[in-house]
Amino acid sequence: MAHSFDQELEQRLVRYAAIDSQSNEASTSSPSSEIQLDILRLLETELAEIGAKEVRLTDYGVVLATIPGTADGPTIGLVAHVDTAPQFNATGVKPRVVHGYNGGDISFPDAPGLVLSPEEYPYLGKKIGQDIVTASGTTLLGADDKAGISIIMTAARHLLAHPEILHGPIRIAFTPDEEIGRGVTEPLPNDLAADFAYTFDGAALGEIEYESFSADAAEINITGISIHPGLAKGKMVNAIHLASKIIATLPQVTMTPEVTDKREGFIHATQMYGDAAEMTIKLIVRDFERDALAAKGDLLQQVCNAIQAAEPRAVITCSIRPQYRNMRYWLETDMKPVDLAHEATRKLGLEPVSVPIRGGTDGSILTEMGVPTPNIFTGMQNIHGPLEWISVQDMSEATKLCLILVELAARQTE
Repeated sequence: MAHSFDQELEQRLVRYAAIDSQSNEASTSSPSSEIQLDILRLLETELAEIGAKEVRLTDYGVVLATIPGTADGPTIGLVAHVDTAPQFNATGVKPRVVHGYNGGDISFPDAPGLVLSPEEYPYLGKKIGQDIVTASGTTLLGADDKAGISIIMTAARHLLAHPEILHGPIRIAFTPDEEIGRGVTEPLPNDLAADFAYTFDGAALGEIEYESFSADAAEINITGISIHPGLAKGKMVNAIHLASKIIATLPQVTMTPEVTDKREGFIHATQMYGDAAEMTIKLIVRDFERDALAAKGDLLQQVCNAIQAAEPRAVITCSIRPQYRNMRYWLETDMKPVDLAHEATRKLGLEPVSVPIRGGTDGSILTEMGVPTPNIFTGMQNIHGPLEWISVQDMSEATKLCLILVELAARQTE
């Protein structure tokens, strides 16, 4: 496919990344933050401008649209999320493009001591001559998942401008709140109305993912006994000390994100806040298998029980709620969407790579709810931090893959 989408993709990513759209786990609204509506409304307008049909922003914060089919074929969903991760600063993102990357270290104008090095990140070293997009050093970039949005918008514009390309009906969904596990709510599968779908939310070139973590979220609440410290002997129960004991008792050497990889799961403390009277610890629990996930939840509960037993005057509660499950459990019963993506990748001249996602996507939940949804690469790297970057050319390859994919699906029904 000779068409180059580089300029359009670069312009879209720079435009979208500059819009603050962090989700807010503490909020109960949908979207969880008002600022997400800024990019959602922009995408609603842009979809209408390029000629998409049935464009609407739902009352639960998802932008939906249709690209009418030009041939018989399955209805395919294309999905990306608008929110950026709350784990790092995403206010005032200043995207910048390093054109014709020379293979050396990349510095950051707003963080002089920060360096993106191909020695530390070898994938960067493979991108010599390409155009690299980063932020300025004090924020994340938001290629997760504004790269996916850019890819889908570029592919949609191209398909609508070229009705000679054969494809079945295509449904587009831009979701909020994926980063806090609330991107897919109950109405979406029916409203999407796709036979199967793809999230464009993956990393390295050629990656087609159909296996994700299974995930739970945990919250530990500790209530101690507060009293004036001058009168505290034998009376005070310091909730901060108990919270620290819980963290210290969990297996730090074998079961945290910084010491695990591949198919290993973990327990990860994401937040701890409060005071001597009351403390809250928030954690995420991850594993690829249901029984191993349950075992980690049991371990967390056992640690809380042990600390409670040692200090019966305190009140310690541990609640665990499910977030999503490994999409493999459903996709392995019908691998057609995965096989189609693998075939399209090979037609693009790449060898598909399917590795387990050490995370989850909207596709994890959509798949569980009956819409098989593997994940496709965008090129994003070092997400959720100041060293996040992406190659425009990787995004271009993902756009071409999208076009091959929808055409291939239609031709297979002829």
